[in-house]
Amino acid sequence: MEISLEEVTTLHSAVLVDFYADWCEPCKWVIPILDEVEKHFSGKLFLHKIDIDKSADLAKSLHIMSVPTLMLFVKGKEVWRMRGFDTAPVLIKIINNLMP
Repeated sequence: MEISLEEVTTLHSAVLVDFYADWCEPCKWVIPILDEVEKHFSGKLFLHKIDIDKSADLAKSLHIMSVPTLMLFVKGKEVWRMRGFDTAPVLIKIINNLMP
């Protein structure tokens, strides 16, 4: 059974959520970037991936209009959101400024 977004954001103090779809080409391009971001924040940031085709109701409730969409949750609250993606250094800087 897949863990819910609410459970993930409760279990981890900082969660970066990647909303993606298997058919989305840019979603594939972001994978190595997110791997680098996750490695940079090793142990401090949890990366959680959500397939919008398998979680359509959740995506709709969070107003995910395009993929990839990245969301950062800190202590269970959404603190940042980006449609698309950027380079790993840019994402690291943004996330670093929002982490407790």
